[in-house]
Order: sequence, then structure tokens, then C-alpha cells
Amino acid sequence: MRPLIVELGRDFRGGQHQALLLLQGLRERGHSPELVAFTDSILGSRARNSGIRVHGVDRKRRRIAAAWTIRKLVRGGQADLVHANEPHALTAAWLARAQRHVPLVVSRRVTLPISRSPLALARYRAAARIIAVSECVQKAVLAAGLPAVRIAVIPDGVRLPDPFSPSDRTAARRKLAMEQDVVFLGSVAALTPDKGHALLLKALANLREKFPQCQLLIAGDGREREKLRALTRQLGLDAAVQFAGFVDDVAKVYEAIDLFVFPAQADGLGSALLAAMAHGLPVVAMKRGGVPEVVEDGKNGLLVGEPEPKLFAEAIGQLLAKPAEAQRMGQAARETIAARFSVARMVDDTLHLYERLIS
Repeated sequence: MRPLIVELGRDFRGGQHQALLLLQGLRERGHSPELVAFTDSILGSRARNSGIRVHGVDRKRRRIAAAWTIRKLVRGGQADLVHANEPHALTAAWLARAQRHVPLVVSRRVTLPISRSPLALARYRAAARIIAVSECVQKAVLAAGLPAVRIAVIPDGVRLPDPFSPSDRTAARRKLAMEQDVVFLGSVAALTPDKGHALLLKALANLREKFPQCQLLIAGDGREREKLRALTRQLGLDAAVQFAGFVDDVAKVYEAIDLFVFPAQADGLGSALLAAMAHGLPVVAMKRGGVPEVVEDGKNGLLVGEPEPKLFAEAIGQLLAKPAEAQRMGQAARETIAARFSVARMVDDTLHLYERLIS
């Protein structure tokens, strides 16, 4: 099979990581997936290193350039199916009229409603299937009036890493220039308003009244960086917060921290949350979006019902005060990922969908 994956995101975030895992998984199963992405993208570079053929397009003309590339490949019989991994990719595939030649699939990862404008709906109606990464996302797609028969729920997946040792944690902290003998919370997310970093910083200020040695590592970059730095100074947290920026080997972040915090307000599922749970970390997250489909409150993590810093701080403090309970939840989190959110399951489910559409 020759699926053509299209990804026109500017950064390397959860959606791009899922595209890479899908490409690698399809190739491991003997198929020949190809990728349309920006010429200088991290995704394109990592895909090439995995032996994937990449069709690079110019960032300045992303949708038009991608549309011409898609049009050439599908009309030339070089793709059996086109899978748009995000909305810009869907626009490019729709402009290329890919759906007239091969099945068109689109992934939907956010809980935001789809615009009801005729143009926006026309793009989604052109798709043979819309892959929703959670039931919460599925509801948002249905709310736009799109038919249920066209929607498939296929959650994202992550690799289950080998358990890491205390020496691995020491090495990871050394690499990230972190102090060795303090408790570190960790966040992995783009620095955008919807990810809840401001809530997290205010919660940390509250938390340190009872746990003064607690610190926070924020991995990720984005347009909110300077605003968040200013808030950190305003809250008197300069010595307690480390902005690591984009971390290429993000597994080191999970190895280095003691507890993962996920204050996102509207994530469809949360690849970083899944990865943290796969590493056996106790997690505290907002009861928003698709998160409750992964985190069972009190069983494999803690959920906070309202975006209140005090409530978020109390949940973190509950785990810090009971290390044995936190460890138990971390192990349960890892078991959840192994059972329901593995890469193998995600790739196999997507492949079976491809096969049904092509046949």
C-alpha cells in the first residue's frame, strides 16, 4: 500500500509526532508510505532518517505548493490514499481534488468546533473518513453536521519505553541542567494560551507555600514564552521555574521529572500526557477535552474539575504528600497506555481503515 501523509504544521508537536509514528509503523509492516511536508521541517528530517520518501514544499506557499505536489502524485498513480494530518493539509488535498482519484482521510485532534462556513464544511465532506482521536473530538465533529458514518475514532498512540532507573534520572537531570535533590514537576507542551501554563505557574506559587523545594520544568516553545517569563517574575518564581525550550530528546524530560502536570483546557487527547503515563509518571490534569478518556481520577492520575490554581495545587500536593500513592498511580498509568494507547494499536487501526477504503 502507498498512503500519502500530508502534514503542513510549522512546528514539531503532538500531531507531527503522531504522523511520524504512523509513517514508521506503516513502513515496519511492509508498506510504502510517503510524506508531503515542509522542506526544512523537523518531521521531514526525521521521516527521511527513517527511510521514508519525503516530498518537500515551500513554507511561503504551503497550501498551493502542497496542492500541486499532491495533484501530481495522485494523478500519476503514485498514491493509493491521501491522509491529511491537520486542517492546512486538508485544504491542500481538497484544492488538489485528491478525493476524485483516491480516498481522502483527515485527522481531527482538537475539540474546537469545525466552522460551519460552506468552504470549511466542503473540505470535510470531501473526506471518505474523518479520524477523531477521542470520543470528545467525535462529538465536536458531529456537532458540525457531518455524518456519523464518516467518522472513525482512533486514539493516538505512544511507544512504551523501558523502565528507567535512578541513574537514568540522574543523567537526564544533568543533561537538562536540573538540580538533583529537589522535587520537579514537568510540563511538555507548546507555549500557547490553550495549554494552561499561566494556570500552572499560579498553582506552583500556591503549592510552594507548603512544598517550598518544589520546582517546575517547562519544555516547549511558542508565542507565549515572554509573557510566561514575565508572569514567573511577577509571582517571584524565577528560582523555581526552568524554561527548557524545545527539547529534541523529549524522553529525557520524562526521565528527569517526578510528576507530570497537564493543565491544557481543550486537548483532544494529549500526546505528551500519553507519553508521560507511558513512562510511569503520576499525572495531574484538567478534566477537559479528551483527557477523562485516558485519566481515571484516583486510579491512574488525578483530575481537576475547574481551572483554579488553588485546586490544581491541592491535587499536586496530594501526590507529593503520599509518594507511595503517587507511585501506584504511575504504574497504573503505564498499564493504561500498554492496554489502550500503544503505537501498535494506533497503526493497526489506521491501516485497517485504509484497507477498507481502498478495497
